[in-house]
Amino acid sequence: MHKTENPLGKQTRYFAKYSPEVLHAIERSESRRPAGIEGNLPFQGEDVWTCYELTWLNKQGLPRVAALSIRVPCRSPYLVESKSLKLYLNAFSQEYIESEDALCRTITKDLNALLKTSIYLELMALDEIPVAHAHFEGICLDKLEAEIIEYSRTPELLEVKAGPKQAIVQEPIQKNETVYTHLFRSLCPVTGQPDFASVMVHYSGQEISHQALLAYLVSYRNHTAFHESTVEQIFLDLMQYCKPEMLTVFARFTRRGGVDINPFRSNIEAKAPAGRLSRQ
Repeated sequence: MHKTENPLGKQTRYFAKYSPEVLHAIERSESRRPAGIEGNLPFQGEDVWTCYELTWLNKQGLPRVAALSIRVPCRSPYLVESKSLKLYLNAFSQEYIESEDALCRTITKDLNALLKTSIYLELMALDEIPVAHAHFEGICLDKLEAEIIEYSRTPELLEVKAGPKQAIVQEPIQKNETVYTHLFRSLCPVTGQPDFASVMVHYSGQEISHQALLAYLVSYRNHTAFHESTVEQIFLDLMQYCKPEMLTVFARFTRRGGVDINPFRSNIEAKAPAGRLSRQ
């Protein structure tokens, strides 16, 4: 693992030539331990990074530009610190690269070594970047009449719906649905800067109160955590308080410094769907 100092929140030198030494890894266990995640993970999934500001020089010195999609499995012991990735990619700006394949091989090699895993990398021409969609599929929670009083993570807000009161036995209402919100915000734990996202929840099991779920997600407004651990915490809270049989949590964060980060956690599927939202 690279032993560089974490550059986040610090004044940093920018490089214009290939500099793999600037990459910095963060142990996932650092954020998972406080959430009680140790040993086998209670979910599967991946982190999807989209990097829109990649440029290099071809053999004739002509600048090339492209976007980069990086998929990192959530089982990797490390994640890459976002500012170090931006510095690393920016360092290719004055580097002569023989071909796109050579560039992809270099980036894949460096990230695999850093993260102790096998990533999936795709270089996209600007005309090949997926067209943005306005929203997730499913029910939007944003226009609900919900009273909001908590702006720090409050999982106790979550609740499931009971069956009709007139029933002799109040059986729980069973549901299979997808809901989402564009109102999500959290804070970077290092810089305090806001991180905006759209969050999708798909579940099967006892029906979750939409008002309660929206209030819970809004309660992250002043919560400080990295994107990945935030989504994992949402997954854990939903499992603890609502006990769904199947659960997927997918957050698409708006880009910062030309990079968006999109953590996907699920107990039924491992791959995040393709595409991007209108704010991305």
